[in-house]
Amino acid sequence: MHASSNTTFPLYDDLYAGTDFSSLSWLEQQWAAWYIAIGNPVIATGLMSFLLHEIVYFGRSVPWIIIDAIPYFRRWKLQPSKIPTPKEQWECTKLVLFSHFTIELPAIWLFHPLAESIGMSTYQVPFPSIKSMAPQIAFFFFFEDMFHYIAHKALHTGILYKHIHKIHHKYSAPFGLAAEYAHPAEVMILGAGTLAGPLLYCYFAHDFHIFTMYVWIVLRLFQAVDAHSGYDFPWSLQHLLPFWSGAEHHDFHHMAFTNNFSTSFRWWDRICGTDTKYQEYRARVEAAKKAMKNATRAQKDAMEQKLMEEVEAEGMRAEAEVERSASKTVKLH
Repeated sequence: MHASSNTTFPLYDDLYAGTDFSSLSWLEQQWAAWYIAIGNPVIATGLMSFLLHEIVYFGRSVPWIIIDAIPYFRRWKLQPSKIPTPKEQWECTKLVLFSHFTIELPAIWLFHPLAESIGMSTYQVPFPSIKSMAPQIAFFFFFEDMFHYIAHKALHTGILYKHIHKIHHKYSAPFGLAAEYAHPAEVMILGAGTLAGPLLYCYFAHDFHIFTMYVWIVLRLFQAVDAHSGYDFPWSLQHLLPFWSGAEHHDFHHMAFTNNFSTSFRWWDRICGTDTKYQEYRARVEAAKKAMKNATRAQKDAMEQKLMEEVEAEGMRAEAEVERSASKTVKLH
């Protein structure tokens, strides 16, 4: 679709007056054509934002569903004895969709007026350069990781855990679709960290395009789904970037309940001392593997399974203690 005629596209003069479409890239032309075809920038931005989220979230989850169904990949499964069943995946999908349509859709629809009120570009073309987007997205990753660490740690306390975050911990061995399996309140709390970075940047810099926001959202969704995938491949990003958390880091959080509260990076857990149990567990696994150097694969797997069960049992006790503290708090009030 090419925006080149005032008679065909009545909004051409309003939105793109003086724009040289021949100088735009193919993607920029399609972007402009989308806004012109919809005819209302608020609806066009809301619809595009929601579709982007759904397509990327479920599109990234499907490969993990396929991988879970193929036994060959079990060698890289962090908790190989726990494979999500089709029933579990469907139950998870239903709650995720409920949150998407009742919480995220209204928020996304209101995003365009909020964005424009602080000077964010939406329908405008051309897009910002990669050189200008890269530091912005780096800041968003840093900000979101810090925000998530603080909020996530708070969600593991008393009433907040028992009545909100407990839903997300239904699966001690997470899978891709479960990345956004959460209480609606948690979706809003942790989602604020994803949106606040771009909004704050735009408010103070007054030079930000929603296309950069979309690139950030796509990367963030990939990170969230992959961190919940339950798989650690030799080519996974954490093996290239030691400070990247990845599935291996976050899977322990679901298995052990405690430790590893950050999302993208490992440094806040290391600085704040909330990865000590994780470090101890990894050291025990490595020590056991060295001691069993000549053992069979089945014996090594049995050893690792035993260590996992010990960690999970300890995590269940920690979870029960948090819930007991929530009950005591309610009685005191």
